[in-house]
Amino acid sequence: MVPMLQSRAVARQFWGTALDRQTVSWAKTGAALLALAAFAGLAAPAAAQQQVTVTNTIEWGLWVDPDGCMHWWSDGGFEGYMTPRRDPETGQHMCLERNTCAVPNTDVLFATDSAQLTASGRRWVRQFFASAGAFAYAIYGHTDSRASASYNQRLSQRRAEAVAAEARAQGAVVDRVAGFGESRPVAPNDSAANMQKNRRVEIVCYRYPQ
Repeated sequence: MVPMLQSRAVARQFWGTALDRQTVSWAKTGAALLALAAFAGLAAPAAAQQQVTVTNTIEWGLWVDPDGCMHWWSDGGFEGYMTPRRDPETGQHMCLERNTCAVPNTDVLFATDSAQLTASGRRWVRQFFASAGAFAYAIYGHTDSRASASYNQRLSQRRAEAVAAEARAQGAVVDRVAGFGESRPVAPNDSAANMQKNRRVEIVCYRYPQ
């Protein structure tokens, strides 16, 4: 399933109603069942003369791809569907502006080798997402090259997930979360100062164009 549910406010703006989950019912009339039975050469049972209602739940929402372009999606459990969200006036695919809006050092957010936010780290995350005001976010974790590559990847993933969980608790829509470990350094891991630069959480903001 596509991992982003559309907010009620934007859904209301687009559809004229506010729904996160829409329950859809299909009614099949007795006449349709009678016709099917007649075609098969069978006697129609008495129950076929009554209306039959089958109910299934369809989940739907809005997904933002890595480039910031938006897509409506729906999933009924057996089959999914996705289509671009288009501007009703121009017909153009609607895309958001994407920029890296914060890169806090993980030394500020976590203790060494920990993926649990410190009290000061949790406070920073809460304050940032309370004021950032973006439509959606992506959160990526990074480490220096100490320890093994597999350990660093797992640590960066857990740290990104910890920040995302706190952001969502503040009402933010976090579209994607990933840990890259030591694979995307911004400086050579050849000194303590450079390794500190590589220990970071990257927060990407998606905003409507001004």
